[in-house]
Amino acid sequence: MTPSRIPLSLGPPDMTLLIRIALAILFLDELVVGFWNQVFPRSFYDHFPTVTLTPPFSEHYARDFGGATLGLALLLGIALVKPRAVFTIPAAAAYSVFAVPHFFFHLSHLAHATVGQAVFLTTANAVVALLGLAVIVLTLIRDARPRQRGVTMIER
Repeated sequence: MTPSRIPLSLGPPDMTLLIRIALAILFLDELVVGFWNQVFPRSFYDHFPTVTLTPPFSEHYARDFGGATLGLALLLGIALVKPRAVFTIPAAAAYSVFAVPHFFFHLSHLAHATVGQAVFLTTANAVVALLGLAVIVLTLIRDARPRQRGVTMIER
């Protein structure tokens, strides 16, 4: 019987695919939210789930948030197309600077939310905040591999 090789972990192409999937999710999220806020701020306020839990409506604030969100979408889109560390880490870090505090804000402002709204807000905001951080970690792991001088496969 000949020994078979078992990979210890994902290889760089697999890591890049995971990074791209996470970036695609974040890019689409920011693109939709940013465009909707920038172009149709009142509609966003009236129809996006749970936004009305934090009144009052401000068109100026909504359009500013929409523009900033579109800026994040641009960075995430560049990183999605060219998933090199020089793009992915700054894009994911910029996103995380927004997403992590955003998660904690909503986590501490659930008093007027229904149970369903609270679960939705907490889950959705946690997932995207963690995705931003995951992109950074996955990129660092992927790009550290070529420098490692060790066994990446084990004999079975």
